[in-house]
Amino acid sequence: MGCGTSCSEKDKQSETALKAALIIQNWYRGRRAQLKTRQRYALTIFQSIEYADEQSQLQLSNFFSFMLENYTRVLEEDSDQSKCAIKPELVTHLLGSNIQDKDRQDYLGLIDVPDSYCGPRLQFPLTFTDIDLLIEAFKQQQILHAYYVLEVLFETKKLLQQKPNFTHTKTSPSKEITICGDLHGKLDDLFLIFSKNGLPSVSNPYVFNGDFVDRGKNSMEILMILFVSFLVYPNDLHLNRGNHEDFMMNKRYGFTKEVLNKYKLHGKKILQILEDIYTWLPIGTIIDNEILVVHGGISDSTDLNLLHRIERNKWKSVLMPPIPIDGDRATEKENKVGTTITARGIRTNGSLSEQLTKHEWEQVVDILWSDPRGKRGCYPNTSRGGGCYFGPDVTSRILNKYQLKMLIRSHECKPEGYEICHDGKVITLFSASNYYEEGSNRGAYIRVSSGTPPRFFQYQMTRATCLRPHYQRVNALESSAIRMLKERMISQKTDLIRVFQLQDCSKSGKLSVGQWAFSMENVLGLNLPWRSLSSRLVTIDKDGNIDYMSSFQDIHIQKPVKEAQYTLIETVYRYRSDLQIIFNVIDSDHSGLISMEEFRSMWKLFTSYYSVCIDDSQIDELAERMDLNKDGSIDFNEFLKAFYVVHKFDKLNKSDTKFA
Repeated sequence: MGCGTSCSEKDKQSETALKAALIIQNWYRGRRAQLKTRQRYALTIFQSIEYADEQSQLQLSNFFSFMLENYTRVLEEDSDQSKCAIKPELVTHLLGSNIQDKDRQDYLGLIDVPDSYCGPRLQFPLTFTDIDLLIEAFKQQQILHAYYVLEVLFETKKLLQQKPNFTHTKTSPSKEITICGDLHGKLDDLFLIFSKNGLPSVSNPYVFNGDFVDRGKNSMEILMILFVSFLVYPNDLHLNRGNHEDFMMNKRYGFTKEVLNKYKLHGKKILQILEDIYTWLPIGTIIDNEILVVHGGISDSTDLNLLHRIERNKWKSVLMPPIPIDGDRATEKENKVGTTITARGIRTNGSLSEQLTKHEWEQVVDILWSDPRGKRGCYPNTSRGGGCYFGPDVTSRILNKYQLKMLIRSHECKPEGYEICHDGKVITLFSASNYYEEGSNRGAYIRVSSGTPPRFFQYQMTRATCLRPHYQRVNALESSAIRMLKERMISQKTDLIRVFQLQDCSKSGKLSVGQWAFSMENVLGLNLPWRSLSSRLVTIDKDGNIDYMSSFQDIHIQKPVKEAQYTLIETVYRYRSDLQIIFNVIDSDHSGLISMEEFRSMWKLFTSYYSVCIDDSQIDELAERMDLNKDGSIDFNEFLKAFYVVHKFDKLNKSDTKFA
């Protein structure tokens, strides 16, 4: 009897404990799912804005073509070069015309390495000791002297010129090869890979699949480690070109600025050689005649036979598609510096500027810019504005056509560092952890060998933030994403208000969530889950309607000059990245200055092409005010920095807020 009572009480206690455990488990699972959803939305925001920026970057190609056509037209009408602010040297630079190869001594002859220099000193020919020396120096945040940088670049170019468009390499069950995706200047990730996986060697070969540079702050150090390793092990370290190995991309995404900041005296020389080196990087790698490794992807028209044959060094930048040459219009004029202008083409120093054909150029763009999708077929990559989306049917058809089994590509940040799709035939690999923000994603690399499935290795660089709880890291990630999205919204405030008011037939100042979401997507085109994001972006009343002006209540664009009209401020802020690239291209000597005349001429071209309705007198007045020392020149970087967003108050750090 007593035993029965005791057992019954124990059963009740066990049942209560089990229920409590289930409640805690369900709460924990719900909380994790909630945090995962918020993290996914934040990553979606980051990625959508990143792709929209890349789309803007690719659209600049049409502007530069328009600019060159304008240059041609002006010179056809009048050979007086002073009437055109676009310099002939700028034209040849944009077209990728052959620049006479300067002797190594032209660059190195006047550079001395002083005795006071305490950084790494490389010994040529290089050995594995130099790889170790370089890595240890960079861990101590030392800067490699410009003399050694240029030596490495010249040697790398010479060796790359001997490489085919596609590097063919073989493995065996006892000799794997490691494949790494985008690094984007994340030096700590490269150190971690080498720490876990070993340094490159004859017995430990690597493929680095492009996008070594931009975004991160140590792109130069990554290039030097990879190039030195390539020079030591030219048959065991393979470098593929990515879409960021492009001098025009570098102007927007930070590498040009990094080089000029680290090498103030010789940065221009380094950038000149790098532009040339990019053109000689191989397009891809083929492993065991089974695995195709390229940076972006493929299209339904990908022709690997053609890509094996093209002269890859003719392709300088995706932003400069081939200029059509009209053979029927042979009228030519020669300007004062010897650049010959035809009606539809440009000849430099008497010879046709070397360039790929349009078909060849499109083939390379598809290889570097395309992304896989679950939908069948091949259709334009509307998110990035270049390359295509290719479906599983396209993957199967191209792989079968060339007797391949798998495509390994990079180009897209993935939360886990890699992703498998298209029935296991496509692997996306991304090696830059914390790409958007601390905790945003893992990095990964793959080891493959003949006859065995790929092995995946994940990692994530962590510093002080690793001590914070997971929910705090998600809060920080989410806050950063929302902040970036609000800056995107304020840059198109005028257009958004116009569309909001068109939807607001009753003039109440309020819209339904559906109307607001439609308006946001219609103007911004970011393909985001606006309904879910609405609780973080606007004020919603008890009836579920949105006060649409609350979209801008805690943010505004700072006016550099009080008298400036808001439409002008908003326009310059919206296009500031494009304008910075354009002005950087004009600024061929990297002085950071352009003349008032160049500024006015380029602004007129820009507003004409982009259909910007801003009176020229407004920008003239603003430029005059920004010319602080009245010397007739503008520091355009400082000019554009004057247009920035101010967040009046920040509601983003509240730990109890979340996406709906």
